[in-house]
Amino acid sequence: MAGPGTDGGADLGPWLVIGLGNPGPSYEGTRHNAGARVVDVLAARVNASFKSHKTRSDVVETRFGDDRVVLAKPRSYMNESGGSVCGLRDFFKASLERLVVVHDELDLPFGSLRVKCGGGDNGHNGLKSLRRSLGSGEFNRVRVGIGRPPGRQDPADWVLREFSGTERKELDLLLERGADAVEALIADGLAAAQNVYND
Repeated sequence: MAGPGTDGGADLGPWLVIGLGNPGPSYEGTRHNAGARVVDVLAARVNASFKSHKTRSDVVETRFGDDRVVLAKPRSYMNESGGSVCGLRDFFKASLERLVVVHDELDLPFGSLRVKCGGGDNGHNGLKSLRRSLGSGEFNRVRVGIGRPPGRQDPADWVLREFSGTERKELDLLLERGADAVEALIADGLAAAQNVYND
């Protein structure tokens, strides 16, 4: 992967950071929207507001240091987000190796993070849609732990539930750390980000 400010950047296009979630206020506080909320934190850090884009996404175009970065939240539902992401990739001419997808992860305990490249979709409908539309799962991922549901609760219901009161006390810190991990991935590369954030 080309490092920050290298000559390879022109060929690879901008970094495209996708926050997965479901659109609309009724879903905003749910576990499934953790990825979109990390991207909200990144936009707030550069004092930018999302604007509607023709790719059925809300977009912020900005820079992190020397790197051009596009922050995006698809306006389609989670299980249909691949079409929007393909449209964003084509419009901004972004390469797969500069795609960063931020998403909730059932198989990580609440409060933990993992940075990785590639892998399966693990039953995650957003990742499934991206893999189908992009023809590959070989993109960077920042996985935000939301934990498994208690008892026999259906995971499909769990991800659409809001965080508990106890979790909400720690949520802002988790979202900030997720944003830090995205910035580290862009600035320092995958291995360096993994060393710091794969707790």
